[in-house]
Amino acid sequence: MQLVRQKEKMRGYRARAVLAALVVTALAACAAEEPSGPREGGPPAAAGAERKAGEGASGALEAYAEKVRRTQAVRAAAARKWGLERTPLAAPPPPAEKPEITTREGFEVAGGDALPPVFTTVPTKEKIVFLTIDDGAEKDPELLRMMSELGIPYSAFLSDYVISDDYGYFEKMRDSGVALHNHTLNHRYLPGLSRARQEREICGQQDRMEKRFGTRPRLFRPPYGNYNGDTLRVAKSCGIEAVPLWAAEAFPDRMEWREWDRDLHPGDIILTHFRGEDEWKGSMADMIRRVMHTVTERGYAVARLEDYV
Repeated sequence: MQLVRQKEKMRGYRARAVLAALVVTALAACAAEEPSGPREGGPPAAAGAERKAGEGASGALEAYAEKVRRTQAVRAAAARKWGLERTPLAAPPPPAEKPEITTREGFEVAGGDALPPVFTTVPTKEKIVFLTIDDGAEKDPELLRMMSELGIPYSAFLSDYVISDDYGYFEKMRDSGVALHNHTLNHRYLPGLSRARQEREICGQQDRMEKRFGTRPRLFRPPYGNYNGDTLRVAKSCGIEAVPLWAAEAFPDRMEWREWDRDLHPGDIILTHFRGEDEWKGSMADMIRRVMHTVTERGYAVARLEDYV
């Protein structure tokens, strides 16, 4: 039985290695703008026999690689349209099983072992990061078009007091595949509130979002990143499973860093906000150009947070 398990594990390793090679090949072909159709001539007889023997797995991998090529070709055109210096990199396929996430050291609360984990980075070895946008004050239609055309995934953490004047904007966001999460009703400093008032802010927003958008959020981000034990206990009581904070923050004119090396790391969460030129030195589109320049230049792709958490 142990030998069977080892053989199955080795097959899994080989499949992942083949997938990685195919994706790299697909991206290289797209970058060089080579045609993606079949080349003249065929493989040697031995290679053909190997393909036939493993055509089930390899066929699926080749189909994925072809999908990457097509997606990247479309993304390259969108990048030129939106003024990005480089085409955003393609994220790898999501893991078959989500990683185990624990609270970051130094972010614990007393008696918090069974509470939702608080973290700034998702455990992964892949060169991916996650983009999250908070609050909801600026409702820029250009952002929706830009992100849809570029195919960049992101997650929205919303506060009702700034989204209630235009729920329709966020319904469009949801319909495009963006996950909408909890950022409280009124963006209060939660450690300064009683447990009952924290419950109103957090669980009240859970109820509001379920009513407006049809889904009860699993993820919660406390305003300003501040929380205490009551915050996490209340959040758990109304359905919150995890509390992602951030490792870096994006603005139209700069990046700000939590880590000492002022750099990205696999699995880092990037924070930004729904803001406009009245508060920023640029638009939301400018902010996306800034963050994507930083991410792509460092060899990272943006992945979908909900695929990992």
